[in-house]
Amino acid sequence: MYQTTIKKPVELVGIGLHKGSPVRLKLEPLGSNSGIVFYRSDVDVAIALTPENVVDTKMATVIGREGYVISTIEHLLSAIYAYGIDNLKVIVDADEVPVMDGSSASFCMLLDEAGLEEQDKPKKVMRIKKDIIVKEGDKYVKLSPSPDLKYDFRIKFPHPVIQNQDYVLEFTKESYKNEISRARTFGFLHEVQYLRSKGLALGGSLENAIVLDEKKVLNPEGLRFSDEFVRHKILDAIGDMSLIGMNFVGNYEALAGSHDLNHKLTLELLKNPENFEVVELVGEKTAELEKAYA
Repeated sequence: MYQTTIKKPVELVGIGLHKGSPVRLKLEPLGSNSGIVFYRSDVDVAIALTPENVVDTKMATVIGREGYVISTIEHLLSAIYAYGIDNLKVIVDADEVPVMDGSSASFCMLLDEAGLEEQDKPKKVMRIKKDIIVKEGDKYVKLSPSPDLKYDFRIKFPHPVIQNQDYVLEFTKESYKNEISRARTFGFLHEVQYLRSKGLALGGSLENAIVLDEKKVLNPEGLRFSDEFVRHKILDAIGDMSLIGMNFVGNYEALAGSHDLNHKLTLELLKNPENFEVVELVGEKTAELEKAYA
């Protein structure tokens, strides 16, 4: 199994969640062993996708370098990861990735339009060798060894529409597209009002997020799935875990996980080389993963 990039450049324009201004996003192919590289064309700064470049995780995953940042990268990264893309240049002309409809479906369509191209170097994956857990009160995120890839997420919200939700994704590209990619980000009306008072979430609307008041969903079309909230948490987790720099093989488990906990989990994983093994996918090792990314 070989590394992949996209066949041709593609682009779209969407609204940035925080500033509310249009953002142009362009994806371009990159050569083998390049990884995922973000580039801000407005200030001529490239930011490699590494945990060390994460500068904020309060509301979204934000990477930065030389004082310049790119925010809300996790939905796009989630789609890139799900498609098994190893090498890609992501160009934006502002400090955030466009939010689109609050899910990763638009990015999946963009990648389908671009097509995938196999390259000349073997694909590398990270095999999890030890249990890694990060806790914060009752909340935790965990990686454990497994021959396949599974995401198991539980959330608890004291809200009549959300309450307790649990979802297990047996990961393949197809299961991701069908079960996860259309799940939108969500927020509460009082939070949105507070953020706007601080000059944030100016692009947030019922067009790109599920918004709830104290009792109900405010979006007139309702939910795409009854458990859309926990599915979106898996979408976020897949994007956040892509910061380890390659696809991994193992189980991810979370109770009330967050961008912050996911970031700490990537750091904890990479801190000790005994926690993982980087494997080049050649010969019989590739069969299962080839099925996953078909």
